Amino acid sequence: MLAAECTPYAWTGGLGDVVGSLPTALRKLGADVRVALPHYGSIDPAVHPITTNDAALRVSMNGAVEQGQVGQVEQSPFPLYLIGSDDYFADRPDLYGYPDDGHRFVFFSRGALEAAQTLGWRPDVVHCHDWHSGLVPNWIHAARSKGAQANGPATVLTIHNLAYQGHFGEELLHAAGLTDGEFPEDPADSDPSARVNFLAHGIRFADAVNTVSDTYARQILTPSYGEGLDALLRERRDGIAGIVNGIDTVTLDPARDLHLAANFSVRDLTPRARNKAALQRELGLPVEADAPLLGMVSRLADHKGLDLLAPVVPHIVERGAQLAVLGTGDPRHHELLSQAASRHPDHVAVALRFDPPLAQRIYGGSDMFLMPSRHEPCGLGQLIAMRYGNVPVVRATGGLADTVADFDARTMHGTGFVFHRYDPIDFFGAIARGLETYRYPDAWRALMRQGMSRDSSWNAAARGYLDLYSRALDSRRPARVA
Repeated sequence: MLAAECTPYAWTGGLGDVVGSLPTALRKLGADVRVALPHYGSIDPAVHPITTNDAALRVSMNGAVEQGQVGQVEQSPFPLYLIGSDDYFADRPDLYGYPDDGHRFVFFSRGALEAAQTLGWRPDVVHCHDWHSGLVPNWIHAARSKGAQANGPATVLTIHNLAYQGHFGEELLHAAGLTDGEFPEDPADSDPSARVNFLAHGIRFADAVNTVSDTYARQILTPSYGEGLDALLRERRDGIAGIVNGIDTVTLDPARDLHLAANFSVRDLTPRARNKAALQRELGLPVEADAPLLGMVSRLADHKGLDLLAPVVPHIVERGAQLAVLGTGDPRHHELLSQAASRHPDHVAVALRFDPPLAQRIYGGSDMFLMPSRHEPCGLGQLIAMRYGNVPVVRATGGLADTVADFDARTMHGTGFVFHRYDPIDFFGAIARGLETYRYPDAWRALMRQGMSRDSSWNAAARGYLDLYSRALDSRRPARVA
């Protein structure tokens, strides 16, 4: 696997969570999975000891050879190789956001392929995650077409979020060692400074493509969700799989989570009340057991539904509920949330920071978890929330539609509250149904237990990926090479 993120070493969101967990699940099924990650300067060797391979890494870049290093994390649950470069990664405090990001990830991708040869290991499948390694299927396809690797590895591309595509200027052609014919122009952008689209090349040339939920796999074929690549995706519509993400149910276990004030389980929910009280105290909210506490852990951006949240805050307060929000993002949302907390200090608490331990306490202490996303390829928050007895309120899009079943008060079946139209009225309608159900403790406990009983582990997803790898190997058609 080639990825730009992997928990707990370097990550900003769901991509890192997936790459940090899926390999372990695949190895349990007998697959020899190894992961390559850039050797970012932010990876602390005192926390994560690293062994450096003595052989220098030689990477073709810009028509020349550049030097790099291969390290291996010593205590990773799966072989994790770090592709190092003094120029591209060593002294950079952040993962992304640099003017030379295109060159950085060309170096990483080529370096990861070279590292496999340096280490004497030949993979059957190269699994690329998101745009960062999107050129790899292009390179391998080109080598096959020239007869150099007729029996070389199959390629799989996983699209975690189509909105992030890797747009760069045409100078990347030379850096990547590709010709105009091998490197088609971005179908969505005629700007020469952003015409090279890494993700588009991965979609075009990978032997198999998947995304992280069935619904999102269908949605991205449409102009509304296709982010300018829907026509290209429709060319491959028969081969785009949807595999819902899982979560690490060993680490994310309310019965053992050390971040919680009290551990609890689906069999004994009673201690959970202590987590709510502790969270209210931590955030400066009145400790009121009967006040429904709504939590949100999110990137603070419009597509996460933050533009729906501001209009419903006064109605949440009117109902006597409390709201706790954790995250960072758009300064506009920072300001709106801070203003809401100032106006309603007994009902709204906001933490504008990245704080994983607090996130765990919000999952384990709040009553409802809000995810009103405009689009959500899969989403992990709703899976973690259900695991922790936290009832999700979600919009029916992407993976949210595939993982949360709307609660039916007549049958008592369901795991959360679902709304469809992207509108604050519909959003608050789902919240109001939750607040009404919360008034009935027996019904609420049943709802909590149904969510906690859902299997959100990686078991099913890992089997789905093994099947996808088999199909990718079968798709290496000689006729296509010819």
